[in-house]
Parts: sequence; C-alpha cells; structure tokens
Amino acid sequence: MSKIGLMFDRIRWDEKALIRAATKAGVDLKLIDSKAIYMDTSVNPKKTIAEYGEVVIQRCISYFRGLHATAILENSWIHVINNFNVSLICGNKLYTTLALTKAGIPTPKTLVAFTEKGVHEALEKLGYPAVLKPVVGSWGRLIALVRDKDSAQAIVESREQMNNALHQIYYLQEYVKRPPRDIRALVIGDELVAASYRYAPQDEWRTNVARGGTSEPCSITSELENIASKAAKAVGGGILAVDCMESPEGIMVHEINSTVEFKGLYLATKVDIPSKIINYAVEVVKK
Repeated sequence: MSKIGLMFDRIRWDEKALIRAATKAGVDLKLIDSKAIYMDTSVNPKKTIAEYGEVVIQRCISYFRGLHATAILENSWIHVINNFNVSLICGNKLYTTLALTKAGIPTPKTLVAFTEKGVHEALEKLGYPAVLKPVVGSWGRLIALVRDKDSAQAIVESREQMNNALHQIYYLQEYVKRPPRDIRALVIGDELVAASYRYAPQDEWRTNVARGGTSEPCSITSELENIASKAAKAVGGGILAVDCMESPEGIMVHEINSTVEFKGLYLATKVDIPSKIINYAVEVVKK
C-alpha cells in the first residue's frame, strides 16, 4: 500500500475531499499538521519516509511555512507535490511572470518598480487604469485597480507605511479588457483535467471565489489546453491552477497557483479532482 503524506495547516473542504478520495483508493494517507510538529534538518531518508510518507502532498495555506517545510523534506529525498522550485516560483507573481515570458506564454504587460518615483513613471508608461498587486499573496488581497494618479499616490503612500519589504516591490500590470470573468484551468501532470469560468460578484472586479465569485463550467478548447499545459510546464509542472483571461488578442495567463483550492472548480464541473490528485501522487510513488 502506498504511504502518502498530506501536510496542512488547516483542514478545509479540499483536504476533507482528499482524505475521502485516499480512503476510497485504499491509500495510506498520513495527516501532518504543520502547526503541531517540529522538523529535523538532518538528512535521514528512512526516518523521514517513515514519519511523513514516500510522497508528501503540500497543502499549507501559509506560503512561507509550506515552502520551508518542503525544503526540509526534499533535503531527505522526499518527493513533495509541488516541489520547492515550483512552489517558490508560483508563490511569487514576479517569478511566475518571468517564467511565463521566458517560455513565450502570453501574459499581461508587467512593469516592476521599487520606489514611489518609479511607480509613477511605470504607470505613465502602462496608462490608466492599471492593476497593482503584491508579489506574494492570495485570494485577491491587497490587489488594487489604480484608476488615476491621485489613487496611485494614496495607495503608494499606504504601502510605504507598511512594515513589510515585499510591499515596497511594486508589481504593476496593464488592465486587460476582458469579459467580467476569468478562467481557472487545473493541470495535473501532463493533463488539463478541468476548467471553469470565474465571475466576479456584484460591485467587484476581482473574480476570486474566496471573495464571493461564482464558477461555471468552461469547455476545454485546444487553445486553452495548449496554453495551460505550456504554462504549467514553464513553472516546473505538478498540480497547478493556471488562471487565464480572454483578452482581445486571445487567452493569456496572469497567475499560477501551486497550492490549489479546487472546491469551486469541482462543484462547477463535477470532475473528480480529489481522486485525480491522489492517483497522481500514487503514480509519483511508483516512479
């Protein structure tokens, strides 16, 4: 029987679904609460496998907690899904953009500044409105639609007062003219397994389901399959949510998530995503 670890810091709907899928598949799933453990940095693969499993599915909500735990596990030759490099890239929007542009994947025009002066010059280049995002963050938090110079000034002044160096890295993107939705495409290994449209709630421009957005099934076209698969490969592959927009020039990728929340996608498409994730982990063990 395959022994697989599931590391988490909160049991959500998604983790409960994975636990049920593992039970159904006869997989020995070891639950690892990252908040209740300490980890040994010495290299001891046999001990680490016995403690955590042959493969660990990393599900920590905290990006930095999951990233550091993954580094320790990989140091003892444990295969983690997703691996350290993939998690590092996908957890930082700038790193993701660099990987996508290097691979020739269509993505919104992006400029980065490090000072107030640089922000205003970048916005003059991009034009208004533009989108300002934190390089690290999820669920649409601290993302701002910058409509004019006055709003840019207010946002930058607020950020400059935050005691967080990451907030002084100004990641700016063009505002893409698109339908009031985006597309979430889930890639597992080499397969695009499901896709959904995500619609923004009333009086909101962000489409995150965590902010009240709704999901509907999206047909998997050859264009979507091609772009989503290439995007997943560009950041290193694994289990990845590729978020896309329908621009006037075609589909472009604006973000990739490494720790995938799939409840909305599952409910919209009825694809058995939890079983596909567990089956993928079992295949990794066999390799």
